[in-house]
Amino acid sequence: MRGSKARAWAAVAARAARAARSAGIVGVVAAGLISLGARDARAAGLYFSDRGVRPLGRGGAFVAGADDINAIWYNPAGLADAGTSFLLDAAWLDWGSTFTRQTNVVGAGGSVYTDTFPSVKGTTPILPIPTIGFSYNPSSAKELTFAVGAFAPYTAVASYPLALADGTPSPSRYSLVSLNGSTLVVTGVWVAYKPIEQVRIGFGLEALVGTFDSTVVFSACPPQSLVCASEDPNYDAYSQLKVGPIFAPSANMGVTFVPDPHLRIGVSGQLPFVVDAPATVTVKLPNAVEFDQAVQQGDNAHVKFELPAIFRAGIEGRARVGPGNLRVEVAYVREFWTTQHSIDIVPSNIELLNVRGFPSPFAVSPISIPRNFDNSNSYRLGGEYGFEAGGYKLDARLGLAFETSAVPVAYESPLTVDMNKITLGLGGSIHLGQHWRFDAVYAHVFAASVYVDPAVAAVPKVNPVQGNPTASEAINGGTYTASADVLGVGLNYRF
Repeated sequence: MRGSKARAWAAVAARAARAARSAGIVGVVAAGLISLGARDARAAGLYFSDRGVRPLGRGGAFVAGADDINAIWYNPAGLADAGTSFLLDAAWLDWGSTFTRQTNVVGAGGSVYTDTFPSVKGTTPILPIPTIGFSYNPSSAKELTFAVGAFAPYTAVASYPLALADGTPSPSRYSLVSLNGSTLVVTGVWVAYKPIEQVRIGFGLEALVGTFDSTVVFSACPPQSLVCASEDPNYDAYSQLKVGPIFAPSANMGVTFVPDPHLRIGVSGQLPFVVDAPATVTVKLPNAVEFDQAVQQGDNAHVKFELPAIFRAGIEGRARVGPGNLRVEVAYVREFWTTQHSIDIVPSNIELLNVRGFPSPFAVSPISIPRNFDNSNSYRLGGEYGFEAGGYKLDARLGLAFETSAVPVAYESPLTVDMNKITLGLGGSIHLGQHWRFDAVYAHVFAASVYVDPAVAAVPKVNPVQGNPTASEAINGGTYTASADVLGVGLNYRF
C-alpha cells in the first residue's frame, strides 16, 4: 500500500517538476501570484509578530537554522541549503486591542481632573498574509543558489469605530479610524554562495512596494478653540490619506558558519526601508457653519517615514535524539526603530476656499506625527524535532520569544499599538513523498498593557487649518491592551 502511495506521489512530483520547468522564469509566476495575494497582505506600522509559517513555529528562532526559502527574510545565507524549491504559505494575524482614553481637563478654578472616555476596540479583518518564493540551484554550479520571492510583514491592519453604539464620536477618531486599503509587500532577488561546506554567504536586493492608506479624523477647530469647544464633532474633518505608489529599495545579507555538523552559527542584517512617496489627501469638510461654502482645492502631498534596519544572530545545535533528529536554536534580534522620528505629510498646494473668517485661499499646513521610537530587542528560543510515524516523516516545532516595545510610553497611540510581548509558537509538518512538505502553525502573542498618563502623553491632535504653530492637546492618554493569534499553513516543494 505504501509503495503504491509512494509511486502516486512520485508521479505527482514528476508532473509538478515538468510544469515548473515549462514555466520558464518562475519569478514571473511568483510576481503574478503575489500581486493577487498582496491585496490582502496589508501592512503598516510595527511588526506585531515575526513572520513565516515554519519559522514562527520555532518562535522566530530561524537565523542559524534557516535552510528553506524563508531564509530570504531571516538570513539569506540559508538559501544555500534550500536547493531548487518552491514555497507558498499564508497566515492570518487575528489581532485585537482596547483603548480607554483619558485626558486632563482644567476646571474653571484652575483645578485639573481626569476625564475617562468609553473604551473602544481595535480589530483586523480576516486577511491571509502570504510568502511566495522560488530557489534554483544549477547543476553546473552547485555552490550557488538563486532565489526570487515576495512577502508581507505580519502587522496589525487596525480599524477602530468612527462612532460609539449611541452615535457619539469615537474617542480614538483623532488617532486612527482605519488602515484598510493598504497594500505593502517586500519583493526581491537573492543569491547564496557555499564555497566550502563550513561557510554560507547570502545577499539580497529588495524593495518595499505598494500603497499605504490611512483614515483619520482631523480637528478643523480654529486655533486654541477660540470659537468652538474642544473636540466639537461639528469641526471634525474626515480625511483619507493614500500614499503611493511606494518604491523603497533596500538590501540584506547574512553568513552561516558550520564548524561542526552538530553546530551552526548565523548572523544577518537588513537595511532600512525609507518610504518617500507621493500621496493624495481627501477631506470631507466639517459641518460647522464656517465651512458651509468651503471647498478643498488640490489633493497632492508627499509622505516620508522609515522602517528599521534589523540585526539578527543565532546559534543552532543539532543532534540525534531517540528515533529522530532534534534542532534547537537560540537567537537575538534588534530592530533599529530610532530612525523613525516622525511621519511627515507635506501638502503640495492643498488649499481651502471660502472658509468663513479665514483668508481665501487658505493653505493647509504640513503635518508631522511625532514617533520618536526606541530600538527593540527580541530574545528567542525554538526548535524542531523530525521523526517518522505511520510511514510518514513528521516535524514538530515549538518556540518562545520575548520582545521589548519600540514605542515609548508617551508616544503609544491607536495608530501604533505596541508593548512588551511574549510569543509562543507551535507548529508542525508532514512530508509526502520525497518532495512535498506541508506546514502549519499556531502562535499566540501575549502583550503587556500600557498606561499613558495624560500628563505625559505626547501625540497631538492634528489640525490642518492651524495658523501659526501652537501647542495642541495630546490625544493618546489612557490605557492600551492588545493580543493576537496567528494561524498559518504552507507548502514547500523541493525538486
